[in-house]
Amino acid sequence: MSKRTILVTGAGGQLARSIAALVEPFHTYVFHFVTKEELSIVDAEGVQNYFSDNQPAFCINCAAYTAVDKAESAVEEAFHINADGVKTLAQICAAFDTKFIHISTDYVFSGTSARPYREDDKVDPINVYGQSKAKGEENALSCNPQAVIIRTSWVYSEYGRNFLTTMIKLMTEKRELNVVDDQVGAPTYAADLAGVILRMINFSLWKPGVYHYCNDGRITWYDFAQAIRDNLNAACILHPISTSDYPTPAKRPKFSLLDTAKIRREFDLDIPFWKDSLTKCMGNIQGQ
Repeated sequence: MSKRTILVTGAGGQLARSIAALVEPFHTYVFHFVTKEELSIVDAEGVQNYFSDNQPAFCINCAAYTAVDKAESAVEEAFHINADGVKTLAQICAAFDTKFIHISTDYVFSGTSARPYREDDKVDPINVYGQSKAKGEENALSCNPQAVIIRTSWVYSEYGRNFLTTMIKLMTEKRELNVVDDQVGAPTYAADLAGVILRMINFSLWKPGVYHYCNDGRITWYDFAQAIRDNLNAACILHPISTSDYPTPAKRPKFSLLDTAKIRREFDLDIPFWKDSLTKCMGNIQGQ
């Protein structure tokens, strides 16, 4: 029996790298991790040729334009990647009967909810990045009704630049830091999300639709920073500030907690508590 191919786009990003770290036990698949230089999702001809040559059984789209503030002035580029590129992938996956998993974001919501956002809540993004990702979701589902979309939030990992790695660097360099304390959500350890994606692929049934995934719990960025500092045993003093004290080009949702009941139920998941996953990730960093 020939091994089935799994295409993972955005190979340089933290989620794709987290998936790569977990693939060893999946012996019935061949994983192809491609960077944007190797396969750009906005290059329809290149994507078509890749699918013709490799016939992937699954495509996990980790490629995205993620510079939230820069997107405010780079609207065309953000939409080209996050909306047009997703449309290209969704259409070609449908044509080749490739199961498509697309990663989206809590930023498709306005942040005005009084309860965790559910999958069927209305999207209402308040910045260009969120608008481009919302359009990508729309394109994915209209072009490929069998697609899976996973919305996630506050993703961090051992790899690259993210809130955790930035905080570790700053806490070793600075005596004091200001951290926003009025944006509520839950962090997502990329390795946990990677494990869920692989579980979906290996699951007995393909279950298309929109899902929410983040670690268990409810915190602010300040709470997150405190936990990082405590884990580091750093002497850095943290000051809670409001969003208005830290103006950025792009507005951020004040509340972006995601309701994960659906993904727990459909895939029989136990989702780790955020602090446990943070401890695990920081242990990996400190052990490197």
